[in-house]
Amino acid sequence: MTKFASILAASALALTASTAVMAQDKGSVGISMPEQVTLRWISDGAELKSALEAKGYAVDLQYAGDDIPNQLAQLENMVTKGVDALVIAALDGTTLSAVLEQAHTAGVKVFAYDRLIRETPNVDYYTTFDNFQVGVLQANSILKGLGYPEKKGPFNIELFGGSPDDNNAFFFYDGALSVLQPLIDKGDLVLKSGQQGIQTVGTLRWDGATAQARMDNLLSANYSDGSRVDAVLAPNDGLARGIISSLRGVGYGSADLPWPIISGQDAEAPSVKAIVAGEQYSTVYKDTRELAKVTADLVDTVLSGGTPEGLDTTTYDNGVKVVPSILLTPYEVDLSNYQKLLIDSGYIKADDIK
Repeated sequence: MTKFASILAASALALTASTAVMAQDKGSVGISMPEQVTLRWISDGAELKSALEAKGYAVDLQYAGDDIPNQLAQLENMVTKGVDALVIAALDGTTLSAVLEQAHTAGVKVFAYDRLIRETPNVDYYTTFDNFQVGVLQANSILKGLGYPEKKGPFNIELFGGSPDDNNAFFFYDGALSVLQPLIDKGDLVLKSGQQGIQTVGTLRWDGATAQARMDNLLSANYSDGSRVDAVLAPNDGLARGIISSLRGVGYGSADLPWPIISGQDAEAPSVKAIVAGEQYSTVYKDTRELAKVTADLVDTVLSGGTPEGLDTTTYDNGVKVVPSILLTPYEVDLSNYQKLLIDSGYIKADDIK
C-alpha cells in the first residue's frame, strides 16, 4: 500500500509538472497600463493578469508611470522578449505606430484595451465599453439631478472633458453633448463661461489638480456676481473630485450654497463615498472585471487560432482602419442604486465607502 501511495504521489507530481509545462506552452502576453495613480488602472492590470494566468499564459504586466517614452520603452522590451500578444491601454493613442510596426513584423497580436490606438494598421482588436453611451448617461443623470424638465431652469452648467490625447474623451464628450447641446441652444442650460469643445474644456492626462485649477478660474471669472453653478459635466471621478475640492473652497456644500449636480465615471470608491455624502450626484459604472474577462477570452481565442464572434466592425475607425471591437454596457450609478450595482455585486466593499 505504501508503494502504491508513492506511485500515486509521483503520478500526481508528474501531472502537475506536465500541466505547468502545458500552461507555459500557451505563450506569453505583455500588458501595458498607463499609470498606477487612477484606481481603475490598478484594478484593470490585476484583473487582466489574473485572467490570463488562469488560462495558462505567462504575463508581463507593466505600468508606464504616466510617461509616454516609458510606455514605448516597455512595449519595445516586451516585443524584444518575444511576447505573443500585447494588451495596451495607451497613454497617447497616436504615438505607438513605430513600436506596433515592430510588433506586427514579429507576429505579435495587438489588443487595444479601453483606449483606441489610432493612426496605425497594426492594431488587431479593441475591447472597451460603449463610450458614446457613457456620455449620454452622464448628461441624462445631470438632467435627472436638476429635476428637468419638471423644473424649467434656466440652470447654469459648466463642461469638463477628458484628455484630448485619449480617443475615448471625444466619445464621452460627444455623447454628453448630444443630450445637452439642444438644451444649451434652447437656453434651458446656460454656459456662463461660454467654454465648450473638447480642445477648450479638455483636461490633459485626466489630471484632477488641473480640473480643480480650471474650476477655480471658472468660479472667479464667472460666478463672483452671486450666481451659482447648478451642474458640472465631469467625465470621470478623478476630475469630479478635483472639481468638488474647488467648489468646497468657495463655500459650496452649505445650506445657502448646495452642491451642484456633478457627474463622474469609473465608480471609484472615494467618489461613491462622495455620492453617499451628497457631494457628487452620479458616476458611470463600467465593470472592469468583465472587460478584463472578455479581453482575456479574446486573446486566448486569437492565440489559439479560433475565430472571435460578436465583434463590432463599424464603430471604431482609428484613422487607418476600422478596428474590430467588443463593446460592453456601462451603467449609471447614483444614491438610489449604488448598493445593488456596486456593493451587492462585489465590485467595491461596503467598508471602502464608510
